[in-house]
Amino acid sequence: MTRLLASLFMALALVMPALAVQPDEVLDDPVLEQRARALSAEIRCLVCQNESIDESNAQLARDLRILVRERLVAGDSDQDVLDFLVARYGDFVLLRPPVNAQTALLWFGPAAVLVLATTFVLLRLRRRRTVTGAPAQLTDEEKKRVEALLRDGD
Repeated sequence: MTRLLASLFMALALVMPALAVQPDEVLDDPVLEQRARALSAEIRCLVCQNESIDESNAQLARDLRILVRERLVAGDSDQDVLDFLVARYGDFVLLRPPVNAQTALLWFGPAAVLVLATTFVLLRLRRRRTVTGAPAQLTDEEKKRVEALLRDGD
């Protein structure tokens, strides 16, 4: 029974993205529909945030898919549609936002954190080696005192 449920769950998980675009959303013109699907794959679902609107079942994703199709039917180019959505929602609506001053932290932040963390670890290791390095040499006076203590102990 567990295997059957697991199999059904896996089949459902594989089918769900295909069910995101509803039949009433599909355009009659196959060329426009193909453009709409390609654009929908580049636009982030603002609810799910890690899915495109083409894959998402959220109501907002559906509204955005319909909006994309309406703009294409109205004669907008693919870039016009993307520009309209970016003007309305910002660069966040794109699954691959452009590299600019506003998104620099998004693009380069993880690398900067990695470099800073690596530098910090290396400096700590270097400092530890310096602190726990070779022992300091005894002065002549200290050597005589150690020898005297060792002689007295025997």
